[in-house]
Amino acid sequence: MALTHTKTAPATFCLLCHFVTADIQFVARQAARKVRRERIDEIAQKQYQMPDSDHCRKALSLVAECSPEFLVNHGLRSYAFAVAMAHRVRKPFDREVLFMGAIMHDLGLTSQYDCGNTFEVDGARAARSFCIDQNLTTDRADLVHEMVVHHNSVGHAHKMNPEIALLHYGAGVDVAGLWLDEIHPRTLAQVVENYPREGFKQGMVALLKDQVRRKPSSYMAPFIKLGFLKKIEHAPLP
Repeated sequence: MALTHTKTAPATFCLLCHFVTADIQFVARQAARKVRRERIDEIAQKQYQMPDSDHCRKALSLVAECSPEFLVNHGLRSYAFAVAMAHRVRKPFDREVLFMGAIMHDLGLTSQYDCGNTFEVDGARAARSFCIDQNLTTDRADLVHEMVVHHNSVGHAHKMNPEIALLHYGAGVDVAGLWLDEIHPRTLAQVVENYPREGFKQGMVALLKDQVRRKPSSYMAPFIKLGFLKKIEHAPLP
């Protein structure tokens, strides 16, 4: 797997097109469900619990050592919501790799791993280095790298490997309420109860503002210009 070493900010027009398309797809999904009387399945807690492996435990410990609690819980919720969104991918996925990518996907937002690049690239390099140190195969370490670097790649991530697509969905649900209509209400309530948000909205907004202030050409800069922070603040989540 070829690694992504740079991440250029998308053009504002392209972002707008993606946002409009997403809104149209949301309305279409809602209408289709009503017509077909489809239901969203509830996901049992055991399905999104951390995989029982040393790799996952060590990844969680790494993140907990350098991140505020709201960011740790965000990673745990992103994994849970990613598992709950598996119906969107309908392909086998590596649960251990999915967890490791999910829990480490915001390492680049921490002072310890912020090396001055766009945070997705810094985080991806740190996550891959950790995986190599833990003796994961190169293929799996590379996949974690690509999960982290592309977790917010609007318009692209959902077309990539299942693990990349699922993290994109899971993080999107938790950050901005995207695809929230595809999570069963009891699953949502249980995940938030197990991994409280702990002032997540305010914390994430502050981190992203700081990133864009210090790195005006970073990947998230045009998102912020288009009002993404408002979307976070107004997301229908606690």
